[in-house]
Amino acid sequence: MAERMLKFTTVERTTPPKRSAATRSGDFHEIYADFIDAKAREQASRCSQCGIPFCQTHCPLHNNIPDWLRMTAEGRLEEAYQLSQATNSMPEICGRICPQDRLCEGSCTIEQSGHGTVTIGAVERYLTDKAWEEGWVRPLSPGPARGQSVGIIGAGPAGLAAAERLREMGYAVTVYDRHDRAGGLLIYGIPSFKLEKDVVMRRTQRLAEGGVEFQLNFEVGLDVTLDELRDTHHSVLIATGVYADRDLVVPGAGSAGVTPALDYLIASNRAGLGDDVPEYASGQLHAQGRDVVVVGGGDTAMDCVRTAVRQGAKSVTCLYRRDRANMPGSAREVAHAEEEGVVFEWLAAPRAVLGEAGMATGVRAARMRLGAPDATGRAAPEEIEGADFEAPADLVIKALGFDPEDLPRGLAAPDLAVSRWGTVKADFRTLMTNLPGVFAAGDIARGASLVVWAIKDGRDAADAIHRYLTEPARVAAEARR
Repeated sequence: MAERMLKFTTVERTTPPKRSAATRSGDFHEIYADFIDAKAREQASRCSQCGIPFCQTHCPLHNNIPDWLRMTAEGRLEEAYQLSQATNSMPEICGRICPQDRLCEGSCTIEQSGHGTVTIGAVERYLTDKAWEEGWVRPLSPGPARGQSVGIIGAGPAGLAAAERLREMGYAVTVYDRHDRAGGLLIYGIPSFKLEKDVVMRRTQRLAEGGVEFQLNFEVGLDVTLDELRDTHHSVLIATGVYADRDLVVPGAGSAGVTPALDYLIASNRAGLGDDVPEYASGQLHAQGRDVVVVGGGDTAMDCVRTAVRQGAKSVTCLYRRDRANMPGSAREVAHAEEEGVVFEWLAAPRAVLGEAGMATGVRAARMRLGAPDATGRAAPEEIEGADFEAPADLVIKALGFDPEDLPRGLAAPDLAVSRWGTVKADFRTLMTNLPGVFAAGDIARGASLVVWAIKDGRDAADAIHRYLTEPARVAAEARR
């Protein structure tokens, strides 16, 4: 009820307990504990129950945040969970890894008034973890069998969200992925200190138990062509994500000791899962005792620097060509990294990788200043002449972002239309590609983005596929407009 809410003036914003930097830097466990019941209700009660909930409108999934916060404050926890999962296929994952400071919490009305945002992400995580503990997460219940099947290429968040929704509609669903575990970057790209792997695995296990078939260690384009997949299924969804790392174009970038961020993170995550990873065991993709420089300013860069700390690096430095205010990564992640001992060199860009006998020994960087805005509206960095400096580095990690792989070649589908950036072209109304019955969702269609957007796209794609399979003439007509 109303009297349980609007407590932001008397109750201070509090996050769940966070382990000290000294303690957490020695392991890969998540750094936050869960709220206890009373604290979750107290923090939920701070919600102002806005007439226009900006938290909801700035959530890509448009989660009904005010209502499930009110239910949490009233102790109606199972109802709160059911409402939160009604629009989100993976609420406990979003509660852990969404950059809430840039989305729902960053748009919170009481944050704008100076009282500190409601801890939306922490409450969302608490609700779903509580639901798993109490058995409120129901088994996936397939709808009446339709006699039609859908093939999904990619077992990341977009593919998994689409698989769940399509299975609930009664479709037979097969998910194909080149890795040996389902989850995509949720398993192999995001470190366990942000997202422990059992949290992902219980979701994929729920899908498997609900009849979603997983074909793992299976690469479309090698094991089967896209055309053959189209002959097998009534519709196909491309949800591969984007994995091609952007290169570091400076002298010495080809030296031993210079590695892409994703190679480094995958090796660390695989080792943490108990896999035999020769490049990790040999030290090639391990930071222990090494001077590490990470180039980049996004969330992937933060994952790399914080992983290097936990691996026992001698020093960890992050180079970013703009200032802190213009950094694309989560401000919370930057703060966590600083607490853990990472040194940030703001307004610094690599000029060359230094080396001896083909091995990296350091990075020469230029000092930068911010000039006039570029085409994106952000202040463009400019070099300051004569202000170069050097940082020791025998491990240089490139975290400059990701681009799509060459999918027409990779999927053995030369007719598949892609944009000039390499993303798959999909009609914005129908989400269908130029190939009838083939859809695209997630990063491979929109470009590298957030997990929450991938979930949104996967759910939307499932609805689009359902419309296509039930009303093919109408969908085809819309695509021709």
